[in-house]
Amino acid sequence: MSAQSAKIEVTNLSKHYGNVQAVTDISFSVGTRQVLGFLGPNGAGKTTVMKILTGFHFPSGGKALVDGIPVDEQPLEVKERIGYLPENVPLYGDLTVDEYLDFAAQARFIPKQKRSAAVSACLEACALTGYRGRKIETLSKGYRQRAGLAQAILHDPPILILDEPTTGLDPNQIIEIRSLIKELGKSKTVILSTHILQEVEAICSQVLIINDGRIAAQGRPEEIAGSMKGGDTWELILKGAQGNAVKDKLSLLGQASNTQVETAADGTVHASFFIPTDGGTEGNRENGDAGERIFDWAVAQNLKILGMNRKKISIEDIFVKLTGSEASGVNSKPDDNKKKAAGI
Repeated sequence: MSAQSAKIEVTNLSKHYGNVQAVTDISFSVGTRQVLGFLGPNGAGKTTVMKILTGFHFPSGGKALVDGIPVDEQPLEVKERIGYLPENVPLYGDLTVDEYLDFAAQARFIPKQKRSAAVSACLEACALTGYRGRKIETLSKGYRQRAGLAQAILHDPPILILDEPTTGLDPNQIIEIRSLIKELGKSKTVILSTHILQEVEAICSQVLIINDGRIAAQGRPEEIAGSMKGGDTWELILKGAQGNAVKDKLSLLGQASNTQVETAADGTVHASFFIPTDGGTEGNRENGDAGERIFDWAVAQNLKILGMNRKKISIEDIFVKLTGSEASGVNSKPDDNKKKAAGI
């Protein structure tokens, strides 16, 4: 598969279905060799944005450009540049993998003299060469997903849009598909929709979190974490004192809160506590200063540090904070069922 320049630009994008507002005022951009993860709960609007980008739906407001081409004005030109894997892959079980991909090549108007090479290339990319003569109905779900991905890259598009590509797969199949997507992201622009938090951490270089049709956060995972963490949780393994004594001595550290101390069977003390960061300094200096303070505190208290770990805020923590009922201001959304019915 060749590397091609491609860019998607979305500006103030909105979409409503009747009186249901699916997405509101969404803006982002993504370029070549980037994997952008759409993260959000079911009904957040991820699929709606993808359907607009692929030309299946038109926006109610705003603009979506693929290589500068408006999707609502030139949808066929846009579709030539995009490979799309919907959540429910359209496969024909009575066809062999070869026959299915040849059919897809004809539908893509790939010239007859180039079809065989195109099919072979996507079979190799998706590790399906040994299955080309197998009927699709005999394949495992993981390999059926590979067949769907093969049709998405058949015409060697510069952009891939993948909607929940690992849904329903077993752990081994998930690892295989994630690895394949990551490899494709080295030469293409990839937009990946998911509500699986580990998916984002494993694949994506950029994250866009959508909640209730609006952008809740966007950027690199570490950027989002850095903007909202407000501090770090530290975990220590200590030797040289009893648990109760360590808990008392932690009060001398200053600003430590949410303190938990346990004594293990081997006599070591396991302590965890939260230390807020100073908003006026840069993140790396904050973390370094806190670590030095903890080390100096332990030395002053005649404690030996056997282990020390700064626990970073996780994608799961970010997701819960940005998409939970507290962030939405309500415990339930009456439009959720309407959104689900509309395929949002």
